[in-house]
Amino acid sequence: MADAPRTSSLAGGIFARESTSAVQPAIPRWIGHHRVDRRPVTRAGLIVNPRAGKGSGKGLALAGKLQGDPTVTVRVLEHFEQLSSIIDDMAREEVSDLFISSGDGTIQEILTQIGERRPFRQAPRISLLPHGTTNLTAADLGFRRHSIEAQAQFMKRLAPADLRARHTIRCANPGDGKARHGMFVGTGAVATGTLFCQQAFNARGVKGQWATFGTLASAVAKAVFTAPDPHDQNRLDRAYDITVEANGRRYAEGHQLLQMSTTLDKLVLNTKPFWGGKTGPIRTSIFPYPVPSVLRWLLPVMYGSETRTPPPKSVSFCSDELRIASNVMFVIDGEFFDPPKDGPLKLEAGPVHTFVCG
Repeated sequence: MADAPRTSSLAGGIFARESTSAVQPAIPRWIGHHRVDRRPVTRAGLIVNPRAGKGSGKGLALAGKLQGDPTVTVRVLEHFEQLSSIIDDMAREEVSDLFISSGDGTIQEILTQIGERRPFRQAPRISLLPHGTTNLTAADLGFRRHSIEAQAQFMKRLAPADLRARHTIRCANPGDGKARHGMFVGTGAVATGTLFCQQAFNARGVKGQWATFGTLASAVAKAVFTAPDPHDQNRLDRAYDITVEANGRRYAEGHQLLQMSTTLDKLVLNTKPFWGGKTGPIRTSIFPYPVPSVLRWLLPVMYGSETRTPPPKSVSFCSDELRIASNVMFVIDGEFFDPPKDGPLKLEAGPVHTFVCG
């Protein structure tokens, strides 16, 4: 069982500093309906990151099949600095359906630029081609036709049938000052586990669900066969100082294992670690430290129903915004950033995008 609730020095410092600040920066708010975008298709666009999936070649193969087709705008991202101008090209050509051949990091940057710069007169529908290393977002909202030929033919004919509307999460004030839009944000063991996955598995060519499974198996084995040690920096299952507030309530304070927030319906390995019903755009779950029995709770946490019995002192809730104070890095869609220097991280529901899944 976790220690009795106590006042966190992190919470007392960061949240107090924020509340006594004389002037708070205005946070842009977007209010979107949840209907999918069914306007007529005008033009398809394809952005290819050729380095996605450790250079799998899938995106370039697709671009090759579309070469010379006057109905599709194709751009290959040779250098990441080109992305802004490529997006501007898509906006000038009034692309209505934007296909992205990349991993989660490029998707996050494209959603950020669309949400923050607003280059399109009307935001395009988004189709995620799962050509990256992990494909967290595409696992839930990705295009369902996996062959290169099927993807090319669809882009030429464009008759989308499976459309899904979903908010982004806007990280308003990360440590580097750059607002970001993504679909998943976490800290604690989620962030350190993602970094471990990239270094121990992705860097060695292990991709997707296998890399995630390997990371989870490593963490579970250590939790089961070795005694807890909150100060062991080599463990994922250690104590992280995390405080979370939303809906006028403090949901967690002090030692926690992890916090995760998402607008996706499912995460890697088809997990659904949320419960209580989806009553708002952002779903958040927080798990305490010390970790309850892993063997007892692992499967119910990952695959239980909305009415599941959760582990002791864990919480799950929905909101349209929340604030998180943490003493470690955050991860958003596989990319890392430091916490803010002058207050908690502010998350809010970003604009609604329509995703083309088939």
